[in-house]
Amino acid sequence: MLISPLSYDTQVRFKNLTYESTFSDDLCMKPQKSLRARAMDILSRQEISRVGLKRKLAPYAESEEELENVLDEFAERNWQSDQRYAEAYIHSKSRQHGSLRLKQALAQQGIDETVSREFMPDKACELQTAVAVLRKKFKQPAADLKDKQKQARFLAYRGFDMDTIHAALKSSWDEEIFDASEE
Repeated sequence: MLISPLSYDTQVRFKNLTYESTFSDDLCMKPQKSLRARAMDILSRQEISRVGLKRKLAPYAESEEELENVLDEFAERNWQSDQRYAEAYIHSKSRQHGSLRLKQALAQQGIDETVSREFMPDKACELQTAVAVLRKKFKQPAADLKDKQKQARFLAYRGFDMDTIHAALKSSWDEEIFDASEE
């Protein structure tokens, strides 16, 4: 039999107590963070677009005006920048995806096309990326039309345009292009 360190009377008292009677909600609740503090917490972890930040802060804002004021202040102080977000996003995803997919993802985040176009890789880099992605996924060249179509669909899903897809399929197993893409 286990012996409890508490006396029987104390155990009975603890059983009869409830959460509400023991603790007041005022003492247990953490103080609410301000909207500015929440925005600062989010931005300290990662770059985020204005639309994304607005979406994350909306449940905590008392009014639309308060939310817009915080977003305007952060943009004015350059703490939140859509250009910086677009550059970071394109830099992190451009080795796996084509420009069409990158543009679409940035458009969903509310980034203007002129801003996203500024940081897009050029055609030569995109061709090298398509060749590298194709060679990583498919270990050998397409044997027939069915395999070629499968590879083309894969590259289209990754966001490469048709010109890049055709060029990558033609040259994906040429050594000089692949050697340049590894550098």
